[in-house]
Amino acid sequence: MPLAETLSWPFFDDGHRRFAAEISRWAETSLHALRHDDVDAACRARVKALGEAGFLKAVVPAEFGGSHPQLDVRTLCLAREILAFHDGLADFAFAMQGLGTGSISLYGSPEIKRRYLPPVREGKAIAAFALSEPEAGSDVAALAMTAKPDGNTHVRLNGAKTWISNGGIANHYVVFARSGEAPGAKGLSAFVVDADAQGLSVTERIEVIAPHPLATLKFDDVRVPVSARLGAPGEGFKVAMATLDIFRSTVGAAALGFARRALHEMTGRAATRNLFGAPLGDLQLSQAAIADSATDTDASALLVYRAAWTKDKGGGRVTSEAAMAKMFATESAQRVIDRAVQMFGGQGVRKGVKVEELYREIRALRIYEGATEVQKIVIAREALKNRAQNLRAAAE
Repeated sequence: MPLAETLSWPFFDDGHRRFAAEISRWAETSLHALRHDDVDAACRARVKALGEAGFLKAVVPAEFGGSHPQLDVRTLCLAREILAFHDGLADFAFAMQGLGTGSISLYGSPEIKRRYLPPVREGKAIAAFALSEPEAGSDVAALAMTAKPDGNTHVRLNGAKTWISNGGIANHYVVFARSGEAPGAKGLSAFVVDADAQGLSVTERIEVIAPHPLATLKFDDVRVPVSARLGAPGEGFKVAMATLDIFRSTVGAAALGFARRALHEMTGRAATRNLFGAPLGDLQLSQAAIADSATDTDASALLVYRAAWTKDKGGGRVTSEAAMAKMFATESAQRVIDRAVQMFGGQGVRKGVKVEELYREIRALRIYEGATEVQKIVIAREALKNRAQNLRAAAE
């Protein structure tokens, strides 16, 4: 089912349909002109272009020039799906403007919001979210970076962050550190740190199979004002989870965009490539691959937009829904893209062919913002918790 038909589902209103049409037209006519030769410059160019076109209004609340009173997850998902269909780096650029300011939108003071949100909305500043560490990724409670008091008005950050998207090109980082109010997850706090803060350095630029700006950061006695904290002391885990609760579904949406593009390329190949005197699409095995891929794609769309709609309409946690959407959409997109590569044969692994690019782009989505195996743990724990709650309710 193409996106146009998906938009007829009751998950969406006319505003979503208008937004999807606008960003689709822009992506079709504008993205091809943006540079690709240097990943940092290419990412900056996409942030600038998205800001100038007005699409980064989707990543900030209306009070600070955004398009909705609060972050609208369906709009974020539509943007990521459409951008991913056309250009993986454009999806990355959009996503990180959102993830790198989502915590600020949710928990920042009015002063912090006024300072950081408008430049991000305009595409004049680049945002980043610094959570992962060398020994702590999916297990946020294991963070080792420290935030120790420096008088009554400042803290000092010490430690390292790694796999940080936009690392090295960001203007600010939302940083999570152990502030010590309690053991484990209850002893973390979140801070906004400017990239030019004294003691903050980039120690490594990380190259990956789908080029994106990634880096390892070192914090060596970085002095940050307490006023830069997001939320209350010890609420860092809450800030991180609330932010990921919004953006985890959008990872599934990006995977959906990649899968739709792979299906588009696959059906085009099947219709135009002849094998044994007939179109490739006449072969039953080709038809089976297309059928499986179309089903995987539609199922992903249902899970992604169910999660987004639930979050937008209810406003509460969508832990299980977002985990299901992220897990299924990323895993199924990997399957769809693999089938597309197979149908292209030798051309499918040739650099510059779209399905080869998609094959490299999809792999990281199964890992970041919680690997598939972690999502399974999350889903299972939520199911067991719901069963226990139902049993208690029945006994009362």
